Amino acid sequence: MRRTAFAALCLTAVASLAVTGCQGEDKAEGKAKDKPGAGQSDRSAPADKPKEPFAGLTGGEIADRAVKATFDADSFRMKGDIPDEESGGTITMDMALDRKGDCAGNMSIGGEGRADLIKTGDTLYMKYDEDFLRAQSEGAPEAEVDATVTLLAGKWTKMSAKGSDAKAFADFCDMDTVLGGATDAESDATRGKTTTVDGTPAITLYEKDGKESFTLYVATEGEPYVLRLVSTTPSDEGSLTFSDYDEPVPADKPTGEILDLDALGA
Repeated sequence: MRRTAFAALCLTAVASLAVTGCQGEDKAEGKAKDKPGAGQSDRSAPADKPKEPFAGLTGGEIADRAVKATFDADSFRMKGDIPDEESGGTITMDMALDRKGDCAGNMSIGGEGRADLIKTGDTLYMKYDEDFLRAQSEGAPEAEVDATVTLLAGKWTKMSAKGSDAKAFADFCDMDTVLGGATDAESDATRGKTTTVDGTPAITLYEKDGKESFTLYVATEGEPYVLRLVSTTPSDEGSLTFSDYDEPVPADKPTGEILDLDALGA
């Protein structure tokens, strides 16, 4: 599994949607400005007519606000399916992460098994089921795979998050890595219809960059956060839903016996 598995979907889309001028603004000030419809008088709209979300803004300008709000968030939860560059399959994940680099969630690769993951500080905790271990050990000698399953299946393990073996997983906990740090690109996103994402009012934006195409859903109430990102590129389909912005991440150390993989030299 590569660090860029998530990037295959998200980084390209965010890079193409970010617009010039997002850098160097104060977080609190940026959020105040990024309120949908900020700077427009409510008195200008007839009382009996619903106010148009992001009135007067182009799709690219809405994308600007959405990218900045999402980059400025202290935490979020991402859930969905993304392409895995190494296996050519799909990673299914449900992960909450924050600016400190802490995270908690689970993932499956190619629909085979499940791995639970918690990162707190410099320690990465993981628990794998048997199906996950066997799928990820494909091609190894049967005796070796059986030994790995006996040692690890269903047990919490820990290792240094800075180690080479942990990096592929720990990078999913780094918001800057996940979002890619895109800050300086021109967007020609076009506006679509208003809709809802898990009950939250949103506006649809469409972006095309060469052979790649994306659909972005942006909250129209409160902060203009990205709510959903869908790659509609036939060769690279996937989608992620974003929620729980600025909520605490439940990255608590697991209870009970924990197998120290660093001490075992695993």
